[in-house]
Amino acid sequence: MTTLAPSPSPLRIGPHTVQPPVVLAPMAGITNAPFRTLCREFSGGKGLFVSEMITTRALVERNEKTMQLIHFDASETPRSIQLYGVDPETVGKAVSMIVDENLADHIDLNFGCPVPKVTRKGGGSALPYKRPLLRAILHEAVSRAGDLPVTIKMRKGIDDDHLTYLDAGRIAVEEGVTAVALHGRTTAQHYGGTADWDAIARLKEHVPEIPVLGNGDIWCADDALRMMRETGCDGVVVGRGCLGRPWLFGDLVSAFEGTETRQAPTLRTVAGVMLRHATLLGEWIGDEARGVIDFRKHVAWYLKGFAVGSEMRKKLAITSSLEELGSQLQELDLDQPWPDGADGPRGRTSGNNRVALPDGWLKDPYDCAGVSADAELDTSGG
Repeated sequence: MTTLAPSPSPLRIGPHTVQPPVVLAPMAGITNAPFRTLCREFSGGKGLFVSEMITTRALVERNEKTMQLIHFDASETPRSIQLYGVDPETVGKAVSMIVDENLADHIDLNFGCPVPKVTRKGGGSALPYKRPLLRAILHEAVSRAGDLPVTIKMRKGIDDDHLTYLDAGRIAVEEGVTAVALHGRTTAQHYGGTADWDAIARLKEHVPEIPVLGNGDIWCADDALRMMRETGCDGVVVGRGCLGRPWLFGDLVSAFEGTETRQAPTLRTVAGVMLRHATLLGEWIGDEARGVIDFRKHVAWYLKGFAVGSEMRKKLAITSSLEELGSQLQELDLDQPWPDGADGPRGRTSGNNRVALPDGWLKDPYDCAGVSADAELDTSGG
């Protein structure tokens, strides 16, 4: 059992204290209100749970889907929104809208997304390469945020020859950002290989003025303790490790509070969580069938490692009602114990992909002429 001594200090994000210092990573199509509810329930309300990515253009234009995505349950506090944008003026308008309409208590800015449809237009993890543009966006966001803390999430850089995280961290400090989170991979790595925790340690040394959060390869609670011990970071951001496993946040609370309690649910317990997840999605969307359909993407994650035949997995992946889902789950051998190895890597593991970038993007890190407002996606989430 890994221990952390002394106990970590609470993570402070502006006026908000996050204890234990654990943050749910924003994940498109995943970290909507229902999933955040599950994670928060297992954690006992401890930690910080961030919305999925919200496009600033879509928010300013009050896109219907986007306005649903920024809905927070009354029990969520602080309310955290992650914004994605490439145009300083649009980002500024979105931040002003959040402040003026009291839509959130914390704003995170996405500079870590490696998805080609985002990077090929200069957004996400491609953007910090253009240092002046990064600075302009951060300046606009922080200046309009008032008392709301602004944080950023980023990657090491585009590839090993174009690292940006140290420069980006320094710019963030200079522009008044409250905290920075670093995923220890480049854009080219996507989710492949091993996260570079040494880079997290270097960033912490480079920007001692603000909290640094580490992200990447936290598959179990003890990984989080080890990351903090090895890197000196101030908190952890957990993404793929909680896919199909929202109770990981309960384990994280236990680990940081110094207890050895870890959850190893039977398939019966997992099936109950699956049904509750699908139910919450239907209530949130306002349509049971659509909720169950949206839940389908989670089935394989929840069942990872369990002895469930391929035909049953296919049936579960095409369910369209809660009754059908519940009935099929009852056909499983629900007394199966938690499988060995199911705490390991899950979700996307692809890597070493060619990075999609605008033409000539890497020629000059200070030339931002190739970035335009059309790089903004017109919808949010997954």
